[in-house]
Amino acid sequence: MERLNYHHLLYFWMVAREGTVARAATQLRLAQPTLSGQVHALEDALGEKLFERAGRGLRLTEMGKVVYRYADEIFALGRELAGSVKGRPSGRPLRLAVGVSDAMPKLVAYRLIEPALALPQSVRLVVHEQSTERLLAALALHELDVVLTDRVAPPGVSVRAFNHLLGDCGVTLFAAPRVAARYRRGFPRGLDGAPFLLPGETSTLRRGLEQWFEKQRIQPRIVGEFDDSTLIKVFGQAGKGVFAAPSIIESSVRRQYGVSIVGRLERVREHFYAVSAERRIKHPAVVAITESARRELFG
Repeated sequence: MERLNYHHLLYFWMVAREGTVARAATQLRLAQPTLSGQVHALEDALGEKLFERAGRGLRLTEMGKVVYRYADEIFALGRELAGSVKGRPSGRPLRLAVGVSDAMPKLVAYRLIEPALALPQSVRLVVHEQSTERLLAALALHELDVVLTDRVAPPGVSVRAFNHLLGDCGVTLFAAPRVAARYRRGFPRGLDGAPFLLPGETSTLRRGLEQWFEKQRIQPRIVGEFDDSTLIKVFGQAGKGVFAAPSIIESSVRRQYGVSIVGRLERVREHFYAVSAERRIKHPAVVAITESARRELFG
């Protein structure tokens, strides 16, 4: 095949995204037989079956998955091209849609996003906070420009995503001043039996802390488990126990919550990533986020 019919490729891509010819036909405002014929024309041109029946819907064949990945990248580049042309200086703000993992500390998210708001061009920021899995699904649908998370997109995830490491840091333990003064003595052995506030089970920080406790043969008294990184700090501020946060926000946590340092764990590392739908990041605001994080925040 010397030339690819991009109309046929677009129709195939829409059917693959929607899962049925009927839904894709509605989106494209085409008759179902017409749409089916266009997809069959692409299959004939490629000499490969791209779909197989799966109940009332359609499922991509192995070759269909390959073609879909290429089509997804082709149309993503098309949108980038249109965006670049439309993005010429026009007085309108640059839109930046960011997904923030619900496990990521809010102070870290702010520090990461802040450089995007310092661009010469005005930026309109839209932030969504959900689980990493849901954010990756939104990224695949191009509803987000980037996902900020404390873990890489898992290899088995069904969406096409690229992980960009922003940096890593150690962990600092905090508590209300009187609590910190008590458990700072004899650190880290003094933490044995200390009241502790743990992140939720899905947090990578929790796994790192538990492994550190085990290596140190320390058994803290778990007072609470929190999915919300802000709520855990509020309980710590109230003197309910010791809690952990990434060391890059150490001064902000102390200042904002009036807590003191119990100790630092350099061997417990927190990693932070920007996940994009494209291998190369081109959105100027996302470029600002990644470059500033690597050069200044973690540099």
